[in-house]
Amino acid sequence: MLDFLTEAIRNFRSTGSVWPSSPILAKTMTSTIARIEGPRRVLEVGPGTGPFTKAILSKLRSGDHFDLVEINETFCRKLEKDVLGKYRKERRHAGVHVKLHCAPIEEADLAGPYDVIVCGLPFNNFPPKLMRQIFRRMFELLKDNGEIVYFEYAGVRVIKSPVMDRAGRARLKRIGAIGKSLRRKHEGEKELVLGNFPPAIAYRLKGGGKPRAVAAARR
Repeated sequence: MLDFLTEAIRNFRSTGSVWPSSPILAKTMTSTIARIEGPRRVLEVGPGTGPFTKAILSKLRSGDHFDLVEINETFCRKLEKDVLGKYRKERRHAGVHVKLHCAPIEEADLAGPYDVIVCGLPFNNFPPKLMRQIFRRMFELLKDNGEIVYFEYAGVRVIKSPVMDRAGRARLKRIGAIGKSLRRKHEGEKELVLGNFPPAIAYRLKGGGKPRAVAAARR
């Protein structure tokens, strides 16, 4: 917890919260994985200190492939030490391939396609251009019948807008428009998760229609 709070204060733009996600939100974000038959390929983008990572690891079985992409070096070290290292040492997990990439998702050396991409990035803190780049990259790595799951805090743009300047409000409006466009083009579903602080909304996007979805958000 202390590591998370320290990094949240130091790098709030990339962390997006001063409190780690709850087990209830983690369960919601990772629920699709258990329903996939055969070997699964899973990618987690922005795992932070690992609340979603732990939920994903608990669902993996022999033959599965799990990649994680995290830009924050402090979080990478903590993930390796406290979560991934312990998982790899257990013999019953020998058949599961797990690799952590300490890099931006746009630059990480990844070999898709993935069945599920779980994304914990705080898009409301990002420039719209970066949000489009990240989703473009994730859809490039996703199977046509795969799923991207991401979340945001409920009502976050409504809460933040009154205390921002005109440029900030315009940025938030574009972020909201990009999200709506993606959900419209990719059969988006949403689920309110009250068992998190603050409450969150989990969004699910289906693969397919990759170029049109992100391009449409620019207009």
